[in-house]
Amino acid sequence: MKDYIALATKSYHDWWRYFIGAFFIFLIWQIGTLPLAIGVGTKLAMEKGMDEIFQIVGDYDTMMNTLSSNLTFFLLLLSFVFGFFGVWLIVRFLHSQKFKDLLTTRTHFDWRRVGVGFSIIAFFVVATTLIDYWVNPEAYLFNFKSKEFLILAAIGIAMVPLQTTFEEIYFRGYLMQGLGVIFKNRAVPFFVTSVGFGLLHLGNPEVAKLGTLLMVNYIGTGFLLAIMTLMDEGLELSIGYHAGNNLVTALLVTADWTAFQTESILISVEEPSLGIEVFFPVLIVYPLFLYFLAKKYKWTNWKEKLIGSVNM
Repeated sequence: MKDYIALATKSYHDWWRYFIGAFFIFLIWQIGTLPLAIGVGTKLAMEKGMDEIFQIVGDYDTMMNTLSSNLTFFLLLLSFVFGFFGVWLIVRFLHSQKFKDLLTTRTHFDWRRVGVGFSIIAFFVVATTLIDYWVNPEAYLFNFKSKEFLILAAIGIAMVPLQTTFEEIYFRGYLMQGLGVIFKNRAVPFFVTSVGFGLLHLGNPEVAKLGTLLMVNYIGTGFLLAIMTLMDEGLELSIGYHAGNNLVTALLVTADWTAFQTESILISVEEPSLGIEVFFPVLIVYPLFLYFLAKKYKWTNWKEKLIGSVNM
């Protein structure tokens, strides 16, 4: 059996390398947030004086609304480009690992799988949004502005896949392989990276608005993407899924309380609330996605692949 996690053993895989590597990747990623902070700070200083700069610290609304929405969107995504470069840097020079071995057990990266992962979530997001718009049109504001939308689409198509691919190769790639070879099993990386991915979103404005119950969805999505990676022995499906979710959502619908506030086609104006429906994707939709993928790619031996040992 091909073992995605065991690919890390083809290169330097000492525990301390992953400890140092994970820290420096995160640090480089966060350095990438400086252009947005500098841009916002410069505009505030020019318009209102130096004292206004201090308001951006911890003030998400100020950070999101000082610059144009498209420029803010671009600068937000730019930090993930830094993170992507950080992964490449660490993998190349600290681990001497082939970048392909961070992505897949297959001879070549499978773009068809990326397309499948992208398509299933893109169809779901478009279908559910259109149905809700048809049933509840007063909850949305039609916001289509051709010039602004085309700029948004260009930024999104170029940058969102880099953002989501970075998150996949950092969590489901680098950390998944690192924890797997350190602990010599799949259970630890399966649970730690899934929960960790969810907790990373704890500071999102959606959580502040809707409450911590929303973490069920984020952590559930982490487990979904981890299952895709471990069962399929590669990142292609999770990369496609993550990109499809973020890109289509950014282009189709946004709200003034979401992490991405874009020039989307629709703006949700309904006061949001959260109840038992938060469990619907995790308990119903995600299992259906996995059932479809399991049938398509003939996944077997689930227990061993998700929580079994690593073939060192």
